[in-house]
Amino acid sequence: MLAEHIASITAWLPVGADPRHIVDLGCGTGTGTFALLKRFPHAEVTAVDTSNSHLHRLLEKATAEGLADRVHTVQADLDATWPDLGTPELVWASASMHHMADPDRALRQVRNTLAPGGLFAVVELDGFPRFLPEDAPEERPGLEERCHAALARHHAEHVSHRGADWGAKLTATGFTVKAERTVTVNLGPPHTDAVGRYALSSLRRLRSGAAQALTAEDLTALDRLLDTEGPHSVLRRGDLTVRTERMVWAATASGG
Repeated sequence: MLAEHIASITAWLPVGADPRHIVDLGCGTGTGTFALLKRFPHAEVTAVDTSNSHLHRLLEKATAEGLADRVHTVQADLDATWPDLGTPELVWASASMHHMADPDRALRQVRNTLAPGGLFAVVELDGFPRFLPEDAPEERPGLEERCHAALARHHAEHVSHRGADWGAKLTATGFTVKAERTVTVNLGPPHTDAVGRYALSSLRRLRSGAAQALTAEDLTALDRLLDTEGPHSVLRRGDLTVRTERMVWAATASGG
């Protein structure tokens, strides 16, 4: 869904020379991995994630696209023992740093891992994307904003590093921030079916984090949107947009 914006970020990265070894921390199913492989056609990527199923899906896609020889996977819990990742010239961490129990430790590990002069790119989302108009749904206008507010309270208690000042954290752990930017996303309508599927997936995750703080009326309205067989399904709405922001920091180890 956001491939164009991810491509714009990889194109913007202030690398001195094209890296040959890249590490994707918290790679998921490989959105960033494949963007990096396309941007740097001579590079190999080490994709790191806690989930074996995510890594399996990533390898399946790499094989299907003829890229398996350029992708290496490492299953690891980065809050535990840090794996041997070699000395990459570029480390990419998209929407993963805020999940770390001790992100300052992880930043130090990255600093010690990077090749001399290497670049560390931290990409963070400004929360979940937004999809619905402000006056939707008709029976509970403003539902999405109330869900986001509830989720923000949940994250404040359980994901305390979301929304951190990563520029300050990078500086405090021995990096020099070379550049930073904000990428604003505002897509559609009209839109493709992919937007509906993306909205459905995101709203399901939003529900899982916000459900306990929602009123019964809001929860009922949200469930109607998530009912793919019902007439009010988000998949049947023609007024969806994708609205979000990505913040990016590009840093080298101080003196790099």
